[in-house]
This record gives sequence, C-alpha cells and structure tokens, in this order.
Amino acid sequence: MIRFENVGMRYGAGPEVLSDITFGLEQGAFRFVTGPSGAGKTSMLKLMYLAQRPSRGLINLFDRDVLALKREEMPEIRRRIGVVFQEFRLLDHMSAFDNVALPLRVSGMREESITKHVTELLSWVGLAGQLNSRPKTLSGGQQQRVAIARAVIARPRLLLADEPTGNVDDTIAVRLLYLFEQLNKVGTTIVIATHNEGLVSHFNYPVLHLEDGMLTTIDAEPVG
Repeated sequence: MIRFENVGMRYGAGPEVLSDITFGLEQGAFRFVTGPSGAGKTSMLKLMYLAQRPSRGLINLFDRDVLALKREEMPEIRRRIGVVFQEFRLLDHMSAFDNVALPLRVSGMREESITKHVTELLSWVGLAGQLNSRPKTLSGGQQQRVAIARAVIARPRLLLADEPTGNVDDTIAVRLLYLFEQLNKVGTTIVIATHNEGLVSHFNYPVLHLEDGMLTTIDAEPVG
C-alpha cells in the first residue's frame, strides 16, 4: 500500500527535513511513527496524504507512483485516506454531528444511515451529549475526538493520525487507540505519529522511528 524509496523532502530552498527514507507497508499494517519534536513525523505523513511532494526519491500509494499522478487523479486517491490533523481542521460553522457526517454526505449515503452511524460513533468516543455543539464551544480534547470520528467514519483504506491523543487524558487516549485497532482488524492500514512512548509500548505495534529526518528504526516490510 505504501512504498518509500530513498525519499528526501525539503520546504522551498531550505535543508532536507527528511533524508533517504526507505520502507514499505502492506495493506492492513499498523505502525507507529515515533521521534522527538522536529524529527520529521508530520512531514512524512504529509507525503502520505499528498499534501507535499518529495524533493527526490520514489513514493507509491495504492500501487500508484505519486509523482506521476495528474491533478485530476488526486481527489480519487485522497478519498481512500482518512487524516487526523494536529490542528483538528474542523468547520466552525457546523455542529459536531455535521462535521463527522460530511464525508458520508459527500459519498452520497442516505441521511437515515448517516444519522445512525454518526450518532453511534460520537457516542462511542464520549460525545453523545455534544452532537449539536459547534467546535468553538468544545474543549481541545472534545474537538480532537470529533476530528478522529470524522476521519474514521467512512472507513478509509488508509488512516493517518498526527498526535491523535495529544489533547486527551490517558483513559480517552487508550480508548481512541482501541478504535483505531478495530478499524485495523477490518483491513484499514493505520499509521500514527506520536511522541507518547508510553502509549506506543502499551499497544506493542511495530515502530518507524525518526531522528533528525532519518529513519533509525525500520520495523516494516522490505521494499521491493
């Protein structure tokens, strides 16, 4: 599903923030991306959800060469990917319910089914009483849970999460990771960037560890 070969990335004319990144992940993998602040975790996820392009090297997603994709092909690829951003990116003029429902409405699902799925998921993440609340009235942890629910509601083939538990307590953090685990069991490939080493050890999944933009631990399938 994901293949990086000797990937380098820089912003503008600046120095490389990622250097010689090589690894591969099969469909259904679950990996943590770890490393200190500034190590390149967010930049690596940006390459995976097509927000940035590499300055060198090869990236394949879903057996497609990212650099060969035409602009009109990008939306179809992105629809297979769910993303949990550090900054949430919720739509302030919409309720929590409508933020989570948006991917299902775009896909054309019937409103009756949308109501069932969204209500169940928001209840599961502890927001049953906040369905009609707008993001600005929610705490940071509540906004994080809305953002996670929106990312997973359509069961993407690939889920990328950047510090998804950074604004919630440990109990909620573990519960959210269990949600990701359940998605993984039905075939979704999961990649989670986090600096929370305790959480990583609790779940005991393989790790891609970054230091200064380079992979120092590669626990993934070989490229080839």
